Amino acid sequence: MLKTKFECFPKGERFISFLEDFLGRGIFNSDGEVWWKQRKTASYEFNTRSLRDFVMTNVSVEINTRLVPVLTAATTAGKLIDVQDTLERFAFDNICRLAFNVDSGCLGDDGAAGVEFMRAFTTASEIISKRFQSLVSYSWKIKRKLNIGSEILLKESIVIVHKFADEIVRNRIDQGRTSSKKNEDLLSRFIGNEEMNSPELLRDIVISFILAGRDSTSSALSWFFWLLSMHPEVEHKILQELKSIRERTGKRFGEVFGFEDLKLMNYLHAAITESLRLYPPVPLDQLSCVEDNVLPDGTFVGKDWGISYSAYVMGRMESIWGKDCDRFDPERWIDETSGGFRGENPYKFPVFHAGPRMCLGKEMAYIQMKSIVAAVLERFVVEVPGKEERPEMLLSVTLRIKGGLFVKIHERT
Repeated sequence: MLKTKFECFPKGERFISFLEDFLGRGIFNSDGEVWWKQRKTASYEFNTRSLRDFVMTNVSVEINTRLVPVLTAATTAGKLIDVQDTLERFAFDNICRLAFNVDSGCLGDDGAAGVEFMRAFTTASEIISKRFQSLVSYSWKIKRKLNIGSEILLKESIVIVHKFADEIVRNRIDQGRTSSKKNEDLLSRFIGNEEMNSPELLRDIVISFILAGRDSTSSALSWFFWLLSMHPEVEHKILQELKSIRERTGKRFGEVFGFEDLKLMNYLHAAITESLRLYPPVPLDQLSCVEDNVLPDGTFVGKDWGISYSAYVMGRMESIWGKDCDRFDPERWIDETSGGFRGENPYKFPVFHAGPRMCLGKEMAYIQMKSIVAAVLERFVVEVPGKEERPEMLLSVTLRIKGGLFVKIHERT
């Protein structure tokens, strides 16, 4: 589905139609030439060192000026804080700065437009996901036609989302005309590509980047902090690794880890990856079949059939991960001989997808996640009340925690 017969299993018009009024024809909701052109442009830019350096700088600034002060204030107030909401705001600010060079100020609550957009974006994501779960196929189209029920709220939310994205596009185009300085953000690079710079497609690209940059990392880290609260021995090993890296590199406490330091964090990388195995941000991938096919196990798949695979289910299959498949065990990703991180075949671990649609932002996501975890754990203890009971899952476009993850923050002594 993902590689050897990739051309036979596109997203398909049925899937695209479910998301089109929200995501348009952005990279996550397109096939063929439209998808390929976006992929080609993004692939080149994601592999540049200048972009990686830009990512590191922005993540470091956001952590020091926004995230740490918010968590410090929470320790002083002694109140519970929704870490999922905090991480979503952080990720939103970060992706806006990185992709569009816009300071949304959402984490600090000083960006009213950003906060309104985030609420509308979350609402739209949740309503859109219910289209896929509907017992009556296309019942949402009837609601939309009659302008009733959840489709009214969806339409209102999409207006806010599109307005915010359109404004970002207009501002970047205007700044590009008036400034002689070359902009490093991703949107400016797409604007510079004549094949990609129609206002509608640029808007869809903006929304797709926000979806990838905000929802996936915040979902991953919310589940990670819950799992960590259940496994203090893993937290201890992460802290020991961070301490060891500071001793080896001569970095003082509080000094932000650089890219080379992050590469040394093998155990932290393993712990985050193990969390992704159990709680993948995108738990289900749906495709269509353009011609009759037979899967390797002999299963027949007919033309125009829908077909899907679940990364969430695969992460819990004994036939793939062994008898301890349900256990949170970062050591399964550590090479016993070298002590380094040992990756897995992406078709066994398709959390970042695999094949031609492999996630381009994988390295960017790990930079952000490792930087956040390192900064938070060195300074704070994250206490999760009632941690023994798994939070209720909310299947939106990504796998979120229903009602958020409320924690108590203490300064680490």
